[in-house]
Amino acid sequence: MEERLQKQLEFALEIDKEKNVFRQTGLSGGGRKENDAEHAWHMAIMAYLLGEYANEPVDISKVMIMCLIHDIVEIDAGDTYAYDTEGKKTQREREKAAKERIFNILPEDQAKDLMGLFEEFEENETPEARFAHAMDNLQPLILNNSNNGSDWKEHGVSAEQVYKRQMMTRKGSEKLYEITDMIIKEHVRRGNLQ
Repeated sequence: MEERLQKQLEFALEIDKEKNVFRQTGLSGGGRKENDAEHAWHMAIMAYLLGEYANEPVDISKVMIMCLIHDIVEIDAGDTYAYDTEGKKTQREREKAAKERIFNILPEDQAKDLMGLFEEFEENETPEARFAHAMDNLQPLILNNSNNGSDWKEHGVSAEQVYKRQMMTRKGSEKLYEITDMIIKEHVRRGNLQ
């Protein structure tokens, strides 16, 4: 087998491990927690469906790829819960090491391309990155909403924490932030958010 194809297939098998990285977000309707691969897939489909609500015109294919690759680094770095202040302190360095190892399995041109998209997502400066971040925040929010705020209750999350995180949604989509705001207010009313 030629070396390029061998590297591509090795990467394809390596990223299968993302299915074993479980998050704090429960699936809609209850049951088990979702894994990173399910989260990424769900975000990518949501980006396609909701692209018309981006604050700025976006290349939706690019947004979808960002959604699909943004958590691959968690194969090595593990999932850091959105409201875990201790875990956030080391998240960048853990993810940087993981990015170098995992993406460098690929042929050099594809490794460079995907690392560039990963960095663009992390920097959150382009319309595509901002909209991808909106999906990254909206997706667990709608799942949590479907579960009567169970993830927030389990971790004692406050409305202030959720609003702070959802500022990323607002940067990507004012329209989707309006929905987010309605959901948060409803969960405060129900007592699911402190």
